[in-house]
Amino acid sequence: MPPHPLLEELRWRGLLSQHTDGLSDALGRGMVSGYVGFDPSAPSLHVGNLVPVMGLVHLQRHGHRPVFLAGGGTGMIGDPSGKSTERLLLSPDEIASNTARIRTQLEHFVDPGGRNGALVRNNADWLAPLNAIEFMRDVGKHFTVNYMMQKESVKARLEAGLSYTEFSYMLLQAYDYLQLYKRDGVTLQLGGSDQWGNITAGIELIRRTASAEAHALTFQLLTTAAGTKFGKTEAGAVWLDPDRTSPYQFYQFWINADDRDAAQLLRFFTLLDRAHIDALDGATREHPEAREAQRTLAREVTERVHGAAALKAAEEVSQLLFGKGDPRSLSRGALQLLEKEIPTFDVNGGKELDTQDVINAVSGEGDALFNSRSDARRALEQGGVYLNGDRLSVERATIEKGQLLHGNYLLVRKGARNYALVRVSR
Repeated sequence: MPPHPLLEELRWRGLLSQHTDGLSDALGRGMVSGYVGFDPSAPSLHVGNLVPVMGLVHLQRHGHRPVFLAGGGTGMIGDPSGKSTERLLLSPDEIASNTARIRTQLEHFVDPGGRNGALVRNNADWLAPLNAIEFMRDVGKHFTVNYMMQKESVKARLEAGLSYTEFSYMLLQAYDYLQLYKRDGVTLQLGGSDQWGNITAGIELIRRTASAEAHALTFQLLTTAAGTKFGKTEAGAVWLDPDRTSPYQFYQFWINADDRDAAQLLRFFTLLDRAHIDALDGATREHPEAREAQRTLAREVTERVHGAAALKAAEEVSQLLFGKGDPRSLSRGALQLLEKEIPTFDVNGGKELDTQDVINAVSGEGDALFNSRSDARRALEQGGVYLNGDRLSVERATIEKGQLLHGNYLLVRKGARNYALVRVSR
């Protein structure tokens, strides 16, 4: 009997690492509810979290139910998997705030309606009321220390040191699986390949306490062709929260993907079919300078994470900053996005405004476009200053209301690609 289509798709996309025996048969017998847990150690998910998120997207597309578990309870402990040192513990208020934000982000990816509509759960609902005696009696007795010591998440930390707090994390995750089985009929847990030991502990707990069958499926940990961890830049992590990583910066992250990684990233993070991805891969090999695969990747992922309006604004800003856009065609959304990307200054438009007022606003110290007014004058004399795309002369000229972009913006450019944005108050 051939593997279930979900497993086949995850395999050709390169997402599949391993799964338990019998999973294919279980998927073929009817709708399976599968969950992924997310750690609220930050107020946002990052692009690395998109691997298991897309796994749940594929699960739903193949007729099964995705369950997102926000770790409001386990976040009080911190998962030791993949960590060389113990995490800093956050306060309950920080964890609650992070959990609420992450929950909102997760809800954007899957359909909550229909027969297999997605569920979002928070393990604080059952972990917070749990007392230590009850936990040790009902969960801890099912696991020997030897069993736990064999798990990779524990073995990898023994020399560096592992607190009892983190040592217990495996049991908390196992308890999550049991609770989701009891509450929502969840019989599949998905996660990164470093989660295999924790997931199988949950399978064992369900077998011992409920005499039921449960399964595991893990995804490949993604690294770039250059051997670096995926999702990291010189500026740090690439977040899904637009206030931490703007849609423009998010879009540019995917545009700047290495040619060697483009096809793999398309398989991991888009829903494009094999023929489309193969065609884009071929285009990259034949005309790498066109960056067709990266542009498709950037559009697909940015729209999925931030929406169509943010994608349009990010594309407009990209075209402008790389010398191909007309300032007068910018949408208000693009101008608002520009405020986060280039120096932005305010001028009072209550009086008659002229070009010298604007030049004065963008001249001075810090991130000003010109170091001084004399520096600005030299640039004007050389014909190297533009307002909304039009070259400025040294002579003052009144700025009419109709010249303002969307009623209150002016874009100043020095040379080919140095910009400043001026907000005009009325």
